[in-house]
Amino acid sequence: MLNRKMTLIYWKSEKFWLGKLLEYPEIMTQGETLEELEENIKDAYELMALDEVPDGYQVKEISL
Repeated sequence: MLNRKMTLIYWKSEKFWLGKLLEYPEIMTQGETLEELEENIKDAYELMALDEVPDGYQVKEISL
């Protein structure tokens, strides 16, 4: 992983610590502890921002 500094915004819900990156607010995750949250946000960043989308990907519109 690249050695970048980013800002983690986090808060405590009833069961978990929740957080997202200020620089990439679409990247969110949770953890049972702050340490787990930090590791999970690093993993989520690697998956969402650094991994290549493979050839043959599909797109689907969904309702929320």
